[in-house]
Amino acid sequence: MTVLPDDGLSLAAEFPDATHEQWQRLVEGVLRKSGKEVSGTAAEDALSTTLEDGLRTRPLYTARDAAPDAGLPGFAPYVRGGRPEGGIAGGWDVRQRHAAPVDTAAAVLADLENGGTSLWLVLGEGGFPVADLPRALDGVYLDLAPVVLDAGRDTEAAAEALLALYAEKGVAAEAVRGNLGGDPLGYEARTGTALGFAPYAALAARCAERYPGLRALTVDALPYHEAGGSAAQELGASLATGVAYLRELTEAGLGVEQAAAQLEFRYAATADQFLTIAKLRAARRLWARVAEVCGAPGAQVQHVVTSPVMMSRRDPWVNMLRTTVATLAAGVGGADSVTVLPFDHALGLPDVFARRIARNTSTILVEESHLARVIDPAGGSWYVETLTDELARSAWEFFRSIERDGGQAAVLRSGRLRTDLATTWAERSKRLARRREPITGVSEFPLLAEKPVEREPAPEPPSGGLPRVRRDEAYEELRARSDAHLAATGARPRIYLATLGPAAEYTARATFAANLFQAGGIEPVTEGSFEESGATEAVLCAGDGRYAEQAEQTAASLRAAGARHVFLAGRGDYAGIDAYVFTGCDAVDILSSTLDRMGVS
Repeated sequence: MTVLPDDGLSLAAEFPDATHEQWQRLVEGVLRKSGKEVSGTAAEDALSTTLEDGLRTRPLYTARDAAPDAGLPGFAPYVRGGRPEGGIAGGWDVRQRHAAPVDTAAAVLADLENGGTSLWLVLGEGGFPVADLPRALDGVYLDLAPVVLDAGRDTEAAAEALLALYAEKGVAAEAVRGNLGGDPLGYEARTGTALGFAPYAALAARCAERYPGLRALTVDALPYHEAGGSAAQELGASLATGVAYLRELTEAGLGVEQAAAQLEFRYAATADQFLTIAKLRAARRLWARVAEVCGAPGAQVQHVVTSPVMMSRRDPWVNMLRTTVATLAAGVGGADSVTVLPFDHALGLPDVFARRIARNTSTILVEESHLARVIDPAGGSWYVETLTDELARSAWEFFRSIERDGGQAAVLRSGRLRTDLATTWAERSKRLARRREPITGVSEFPLLAEKPVEREPAPEPPSGGLPRVRRDEAYEELRARSDAHLAATGARPRIYLATLGPAAEYTARATFAANLFQAGGIEPVTEGSFEESGATEAVLCAGDGRYAEQAEQTAASLRAAGARHVFLAGRGDYAGIDAYVFTGCDAVDILSSTLDRMGVS
């Protein structure tokens, strides 16, 4: 009988320690069975995933994967959080966005009464008129609810209106909290229009002198994220913008520490939870380095918004899941404030239900999942620490390249930044087209029969500068063509699935083909004969052995029955087959050309 030691759960005490090399040999064996003859580090590389910015995530991280010391929460380099206590006291600030020109006051109060803790108000272009600000804040206790403005070229007027409202309501200057939202470079990125910095410097000076809890400037990285930028490009552009604002503010007479205290940074959180966690941790580390060099040590203040790029217009209910994962990542990453965009954000003005779900996403994670009760829960993970370090280095190089080219304003005006972001997006678009980056409900598992969700149109956001992209845009164009065909003819374009052999042989490929063609709005038909289907094209679905026996003959029969184009689900080289569809094929190109042949415009 073996007696266990008294030092706890030593369940593996009698087993020898496994080595990294032993694990690699096991990986080699598994890969060999799939036809890949690799060994050593090459075996590990075969299981690695390539990310943007030249990063790679490996399948296994160990203590050998060293990263710089992340320090302690609340201390430089602030990787582990900007505050020593983290969010333990009350979680993060739940910041709700409002841009509706009507019923703003009722929606604002509903948010604040049901979990929201601060307000993000969009005014002027893309929002409601500045003159309506007092009405929007009617009934709000302004000494309790911080207000963040987003007014573009109308920032000065909006700031004056808000400060006048504070004075009118008798709110003490030291009780004012929030941000006036000045971001001239962000506005230029959105519109292509340059704004002078003098009004923003004046607002910053007033805040520094009279309102200790109020910031004047936002460094908004969303324009670069929404233009298709990578995480490193988003971070690098935000650093360059922050440095540009520090220069302008110090030249206007503010001290370095005063200038740094006027900045709040805004980042996107995506459903790639680990990359989002690493991005927020890396952002604090990078800004800590900038602040140290400038002589103004301090933590970066972060406002994080769930990514508009990831929001789908088809099957928008899935956006609830995407924003939940993104919010979790923002909280784990140490965000100070989090805005959860409603699931119907991409469709227009959110309804009451959508705003409620958005609020409750943070509430569930903070109050029921207790996410904020642990400071930096990802800290110490070899994977997260390594990814944070590698992302920080890549972002720093991008920032340095911007500085070498004259700074953020210069790269915006020269078109260099637009080109960099477009190149990144073009590469990502290839992965989306090949469904290497699947979009649930859009490129994967679409529901053609689902009734579209309709909303009142939202105000048009500022435009004219960097583009706004969406992951679903290529598939949305295909689905829109199908919708137009349905409206005009009463039926969607169809394709016939010719299944061969028993169900056990063809089900996997038939399911794959049906999923693929529905992503382009093409209805798969499996019942009856080809002549009865109403289709003009067909796709063969079977196992490889069955293809060798029947593919060419079946293709000839389909052509005799009137099929103008015959696909085969899988790979091969068979007479009579026009094209092959398989995992990793360019779905967007195939679907677009198929709709072209079907006369669907």
